[in-house]
Amino acid sequence: MENNLPVNIREYQELAKKALPKMHYDYINGGAEDEHTLRDNIAAYGRILLRPRVLVDVSNIDMSTNLLGYDMPSPIIVAPTGSHKLANPEGEVATARAAASCNTLMVFKNRDISATLVRRAESHGFKAIVLTVDTPMLGRREADIRNKMVAPANANLEGLMPIDDLDTADGSKLEKYARDTLDPSLSWKDVEWLKSITSLPILLKGIVTAEDARKAVEAGAAGIIVSNHGARQLDYAPATISALEEVVKAVAGAVPVLVDGGVRRGTDVLKALALGARAVMVGRPVLYGLAARGQAGAKHVIEMLNRELELAMALCGCRSVAEITRDRVQTEGDRFRSLL
Repeated sequence: MENNLPVNIREYQELAKKALPKMHYDYINGGAEDEHTLRDNIAAYGRILLRPRVLVDVSNIDMSTNLLGYDMPSPIIVAPTGSHKLANPEGEVATARAAASCNTLMVFKNRDISATLVRRAESHGFKAIVLTVDTPMLGRREADIRNKMVAPANANLEGLMPIDDLDTADGSKLEKYARDTLDPSLSWKDVEWLKSITSLPILLKGIVTAEDARKAVEAGAAGIIVSNHGARQLDYAPATISALEEVVKAVAGAVPVLVDGGVRRGTDVLKALALGARAVMVGRPVLYGLAARGQAGAKHVIEMLNRELELAMALCGCRSVAEITRDRVQTEGDRFRSLL
């Protein structure tokens, strides 16, 4: 294997499919209902063209950037994804060793549990909290229903809430777990509550409209992650790269905007940066690498994407992230307007 490594994300996906039980692969790879948004998350990147500039000295490419006051060597971040142990027994530990991983916070019906998790994050030196805002209820994931998917054990919740009684004859066991834990009353007042119990910056993950982006800024969010939960919640929601520019314009520089969903190439990262993302989050590809080759696979996926981004920057004539500007891409909207 070491002499014949995958050369792109698609090859890692095929290896992951062969390595995992069907239930686990379907859980990682699947989306909601007809999976239209799942497909479009990837396809929408293909509808954006690059506009390379030539005769630029690209002998030194600088991919570094800054987010929330922290310098980063690359704008590629491992997305806050769950259930890594379905991909590999070492789970999130292996992923964290492969890259500086983000953690996500789900607000549970029991606010004491959420407060405990916040205090735990603070005590362990985490620098920010990602609040997932698009999951008041679990999306209808039909593959999980067919497979009667079992909710994976979450060590972070051990001793905080019971998750033993998961038998159900209707739907997946994961659905029952979600009904018992997620809170459909989640609202903007909960962002205020979360801000009241922590001094850590809070990023809201799951925003795809200008209206909610403006509300997020008004609520005091430190950043916004344009996300549709990997197309696992509401089918026919917009592909995230299609929603990115709308959110960026609405925020108008008040807070950094990140994006996840559908990233499979370094050119995808460049396109997202050109449309205003400060950083790009990668989820499923890291899990594919983890499933195929453990920690080494996850690390290789991240390295591949970084090398692809560096090459794309050079071939587009961008010597730094700051030079990846809006004029380096052409969207479908741009092409339509050029015909008017």
